[in-house]
Amino acid sequence: MGSAWRDKAGSPFTTEKQAAVASRGMVAANHPLAAAAGLEMLALGGNAADAAVAAMFVLTVVEPMMVSLFGAGFTHMYDANTGNAVVFDNYTVAPGAATPTMYTPVSETWPDYLETVDQQNRIGYRAVAVPGALKGWCALEADYGRLGLETVLQPAIRYAKRGFPVSPYLVERIRQCQADLARFPASRARFLPDDAPPQPGHLLVCHDYAQTLQCIAQEGADALYTGALGDLVVRDIAAHGGILTRDDLQRYRVVRREAIRGQYRGHQIVTVGPPSAGGVHVIQILNILEHFDMADLGFGTAASLHVIAEALKIAFADRLEYLGDPGWKEVPVRGLTSKFYAVARRRQIKLEVAGDYEAGHPWSYRSTSGHTTHLTVADAAGNIVAMTQTIHEPFGCKVTVPGTGIVLNNTMYIFDPHPGQTNSIAPGKRMLSSMAPTMVYRGRRPILALGAPGGTRIFAAVLQAIVNVLDHGMTLQEAVEAPRIWTQGQALEVEPGIAASARYELMVRGHEVQVVPTVAGGMNGIYLDRTNGVLYGAACWRADGAPAGLSGGAARPGLWDPAYGR
Repeated sequence: MGSAWRDKAGSPFTTEKQAAVASRGMVAANHPLAAAAGLEMLALGGNAADAAVAAMFVLTVVEPMMVSLFGAGFTHMYDANTGNAVVFDNYTVAPGAATPTMYTPVSETWPDYLETVDQQNRIGYRAVAVPGALKGWCALEADYGRLGLETVLQPAIRYAKRGFPVSPYLVERIRQCQADLARFPASRARFLPDDAPPQPGHLLVCHDYAQTLQCIAQEGADALYTGALGDLVVRDIAAHGGILTRDDLQRYRVVRREAIRGQYRGHQIVTVGPPSAGGVHVIQILNILEHFDMADLGFGTAASLHVIAEALKIAFADRLEYLGDPGWKEVPVRGLTSKFYAVARRRQIKLEVAGDYEAGHPWSYRSTSGHTTHLTVADAAGNIVAMTQTIHEPFGCKVTVPGTGIVLNNTMYIFDPHPGQTNSIAPGKRMLSSMAPTMVYRGRRPILALGAPGGTRIFAAVLQAIVNVLDHGMTLQEAVEAPRIWTQGQALEVEPGIAASARYELMVRGHEVQVVPTVAGGMNGIYLDRTNGVLYGAACWRADGAPAGLSGGAARPGLWDPAYGR
């Protein structure tokens, strides 16, 4: 059992997991086999990029409900050689045949605003967008790795071929999606042996997927984007009414983007920008919270939770108006992340009553300076990778392509199915993400790197963890496990760990409080203690996450020299 944490004003909670401590490398991922794969690469002499790519490929095997090489994501890397932040945008894009009216919405209001007739944007082949995951991971390995693709793929091939024990968490996800998985033969065969979810501990083997990974080890990303593997996938999609084509795969490009930056209580916040809204809102909300004494308000109190909830509502009002693919519409990033804009928005918050907010006017400030996985890696040289990847909902569109083991995404569901909106569908357009792989710098170097899965709830979870560390003095393990809240303007979702007294006070302030099992998913991260060079890895109870660290080192030089010790 972990340590108990108490705040002077908030409710206590006890962490369920322990942090890992090491000196030469750390991998924190949402499955222990993925963390072990990353550690294997570090032990082989690889760096953080090698470890991250190896771990992510393993996650496609052991966490197939969350991530696939046919998925999407963002990679944020700190390059210790140059001191630069590097961002790979490998998010999905709409196929060339996509149109703003390709789905029929069922509602003009939340919570059913994104739903469409026959769930065509969620389940089945018409929900599939052009993938960027495999191309992005291969680009990271080629540009920054040392070991090469064939080496980093070996752990994933091993677990696909020999199998791995299914966790209760994966079993529960399969059970939740059982009816939809059963509609597609290859998904049914893989995840529903004997037409039922496997028992915990059952050895899950996927020979088809092992062969797919072996093909990628030999041919690289071209196997999917221009090769025979892609032909298999495209033929299956076309045979079942999907619109993704061979040309879509061939045209896909990974985009290198500039990181965006903010300041919070003397620390620099470095994160990803559009087409992810997540990083923008992390900085925007921290700018608002900086005007409140969060430490004095206390963790888990109605006062502090109210301020966070109001800032979240402000961010979502701006999100609906301004955030989207910057290749299609200019996004006022500098205005939304401006300290002066935060002052204007903070003045709208009333401390004793919940408010309603409309989009602000960030353009005048611009001159101032859903189911997913995450992993974080740091190596002995100081390189750090924070990587968030997704197929959106559990098991994506629920389709596994026969003969390949590849689970297809359903990221078309992230688009607004209503024409004429900022995030409406258009051919070749990137949909709006909420991912926020983020690093916190003290001086010129990062001291904290973290991220989480969880769809639109991602950035709320990330910013709360940052506040927990910087304002409430929590360890990283405490920060990632602490109870969370979330709202986008409707009900205020709170985890059970939020005290009943605080929930009541929030209702008195006018919030519609709804207790939910979790807000966002399994967060993990790494804290780098610059005073002694120690790395702390943490993963929370909301997923099968585990940190794994590498210490020790080579034998003392000259140990077997006859003159040694004289």
